This record gives sequence, C-alpha cells and structure tokens, in this order.
Amino acid sequence: MATRTTAPDASRRSERSRRAIYEAALSLIGEVGYRRTTIEGIAARAGVGKQTIYRWWSSKAEVLLEAFLDAGERANEAAAAPPGVERFDGLPNSGDLEADLKFVLRATVDELLDPKYDLPARALAAEGVVDRELGRQVVERLLEPSLQLYVQRLEAAQEAGEVRTGIDPRIALELIVAPLAQRWLQSSGPLSHAYADSVVEYALYGLAPR
Repeated sequence: MATRTTAPDASRRSERSRRAIYEAALSLIGEVGYRRTTIEGIAARAGVGKQTIYRWWSSKAEVLLEAFLDAGERANEAAAAPPGVERFDGLPNSGDLEADLKFVLRATVDELLDPKYDLPARALAAEGVVDRELGRQVVERLLEPSLQLYVQRLEAAQEAGEVRTGIDPRIALELIVAPLAQRWLQSSGPLSHAYADSVVEYALYGLAPR
C-alpha cells in the first residue's frame, strides 16, 4: 500500500519565514544600526533568500517597521489587564483613570528597559531624525495608533467625569507619554515604576497645592 504524504503547508512555511525575518531585522538593527542593516544581512540571518524579502517588502524600512508593529501587537496580546479589569481598545478600563494609566506606563517602562526593544528602537528613532520620510512612517504607522488609544481612553474618562470638559486629550496624553520618551531617548534620568507613577500624578493633578 502506498503511503500518503501530506503536501507542505505553504501558509505555515510563509509565516515561519516572516517571523524569522522580523526577528532577524530587529536583531541586526540593534547590533549594527539602521544604516548598516541590509536586506542581504536580514535574509542571511533569517535563513531565507533575498527575493523572499523583496516579494513582501520593497525596502528595509518597511521590513523594520512591520517587525516593530508585529512585536507591538504580540506584546499587547500578551499583556493582561489587572485582575477584574476590562480592556478598553487595548488599554485597561477599570473606571479609575489614574490606576489604569499607571498600569500602562509601568508596562511601557518595562518595554523600554527590555534590550530586545531598546537597541533596535533607539537605532530606528535616531535614523528617523535624519531620514524625514522614515521618521514620518515611524510616527504614522508605529506611534500614532498607540497614541490614539490614549486619546480614546481620555475621551472616555471625560464622559465619565474623571477629566474636565474642554481638555484636549491629545495635549493631555503628551503630558503622560512624553516624559518617558525623553528619559528613554536622552538617558536624562532613571526609568522606573515609581517615576511612571509620578508622571501620571503630575499630569492628572498638576503642580499647584491640593
């Protein structure tokens, strides 16, 4: 009797290749920087042919941006909200804005301190300052979707009476996320959960005596 063989699953093979390319791209940009990272180098590290990469992407910038997007999506899926708290468009919504923002910023600190994220993200951010088009894509595709989650959460807090009407959620979110970005990019001070908590408290309650 002839043995039946199963044909290789092309979709699974493609997914493995795509995942290997993402990991190779992030590793290389962290090791050698954006400019020295090449499609050839990514292909060699991932164990795929160069044409495999060009079949899906037209440039290394596209590869790296999608690698970051994929890493962010997987991190969001893995991150659980606090026990008993529902997620609100990707952010926790316990009805307590302060607690929810502290939870998110603490998780952000952990991500920023993770070498797997830190090195490639710094290299990409630095190149984005020089390469305006790359910088635009980083903001549009990588940063803006995350910032919109804050906007939506703050708008919900306004509707619930936790934030006064008339506050611009876009400016408000910058008071929350910008300090962490500055400390991370410029190493102007230590990043910690305590610092994240203070940023939230200062942003929500200001500097005037209470």
